[in-house]
Amino acid sequence: MVTDLEKSTADFPSRLRPRLLRIFYFTLAFLVIAFLAICFIIGHGVNSISEKALRDHPGDKVAALMALVESEQHTYHDRNHAVWALGQLGDPRALPLLRKYYTGGESDENTSLSQYELEKAIALCEGETNIGAFIWRHGSWGAN
Repeated sequence: MVTDLEKSTADFPSRLRPRLLRIFYFTLAFLVIAFLAICFIIGHGVNSISEKALRDHPGDKVAALMALVESEQHTYHDRNHAVWALGQLGDPRALPLLRKYYTGGESDENTSLSQYELEKAIALCEGETNIGAFIWRHGSWGAN
């Protein structure tokens, strides 16, 4: 004879499965939305520094960002932001400039170009995978 306790214990996995699936789908949806939000923020950041560079250095976006990196009239904050944007854009035309400034040593982002940002930008311009950039570069809300 099967007791009530045995019935409820046997039924436990089937009652738990729908809850676990809801938790899984909620978590998955949250992660996808968070990823897309981060992509949007990155694309907005690239657009923002690119617009600033284009105001001061007319031309195409990459050339303007490169000119901003070399400009001593801009703060290191703006210049480092331009290095970051060049990496996000991943355009190989920026490689000679980025390599020119990359020493691999220590750096203070307030008084020099960030070696960390230069290293990341070089890797991205050399073709390192940047899945987030694929989203914002090709989305209607990204950096075009």
